Amino acid sequence: MIKKINFFHSLIFFNTCIFISSINYLNDNNLIVLCLFLILTVGISHGSLDNLKGKILLRSRNIKSISIFYIGYVILSIFVILFWMLFPSLLFTIFLLVASYHFGKEDSDFIHKNKNNKIEILFFFKGSSIIFAPLLFHKEETIEIFDFLNFEISNIFLLESNILILLLIISFVATLLLSSKKNYELKLLLLMDYFSILIINYFLNPILAFTIYFCFLHSIRHSLSLIFQLNRSFNKGFKAFIKKAMPLTIVTAIIYLFSLFFLNNYLELNDAIYKVIFIGLASLTFPHILLEYLVEKNEK
Repeated sequence: MIKKINFFHSLIFFNTCIFISSINYLNDNNLIVLCLFLILTVGISHGSLDNLKGKILLRSRNIKSISIFYIGYVILSIFVILFWMLFPSLLFTIFLLVASYHFGKEDSDFIHKNKNNKIEILFFFKGSSIIFAPLLFHKEETIEIFDFLNFEISNIFLLESNILILLLIISFVATLLLSSKKNYELKLLLLMDYFSILIINYFLNPILAFTIYFCFLHSIRHSLSLIFQLNRSFNKGFKAFIKKAMPLTIVTAIIYLFSLFFLNNYLELNDAIYKVIFIGLASLTFPHILLEYLVEKNEK
C-alpha cells in the first residue's frame, strides 16, 4: 500500500517540478520568506513525532519519564548550534555528509527491508544529489549561501564542473543500484525522484529548489510512513498525524521565529533567514537521525 502511494506521490512531484520550473517568476526570485514559512510548517512537521518514538525507546529501556527524552533532544540540539558557532566549516561539512545519507535513506528505505553496508553507502550517494546539483547548476548562488553560513568552500576542488558532473553520475548509478531487482514501479519511482531534483535545481535558485525538495518530497514521504504507522486507514492515520504533530511543530516554529527576530538585530533579514533555516535544520537533524538509528537498532 505505502509503495503504491509513494509511487503516485513521486509521479505528482515530478510533474509539479516540471510545471513550476516553467514559471519565469519563480526562476527570477528566491522567495526566501515563503521558503521559511514552508519549512516551518510542512518541512519540520515530519520530525514532530520524534517524541512518540522517544517514548517507545525509553519504554524498551524501562524508563518511564519522557522528560529524559526532551532534555537529551534539546541538549544535543543546543550542542550542535554551539559547535556550529565555534567551528562552522567543520560542523557544516559533517552536516552535509550526514544530510546526504539521511535524505537518501529516508526517501527510499521503504524499498529495502533488509539493509547492509552496501545499501547504506548507496543511500549516501543517492542523497548526495541534493548537495551537488545546486553546486553544478547555480554555483555562485550556492557559494553565496555557504558564505552566509561562514563555510569557506570557494577553493575546494569538488567545485570543478567535471567533478560535480561525475558525482551526480555516481548518484544516478546509486539510484539504479537501489532499484535493481525491484519491480518497474519502484525503478520508475526512484528515477522520477532523481530527475525531479535535477529539474528544480537547474531552473530554480538553490534555496527555493531545496525548499521544494525538502518539504514536498522528503518531508511528505516521511510523513506518509508515519501516517500508516499510526493507522492503516489513511484518513484516520492522517487525522491522528495532524493532531500529534501539531504541538511540537508549533513549538519549533516559535523557537525559529524568536531566533530570527534576535538575529535580525545584527544581520540583514535574508542573511538571518539563511542562518535560521540551515543552522536550525542541523540542530534538529542530528538528534532526529540519532533517534531513528536507536529506534531501528532497538527493533532489530
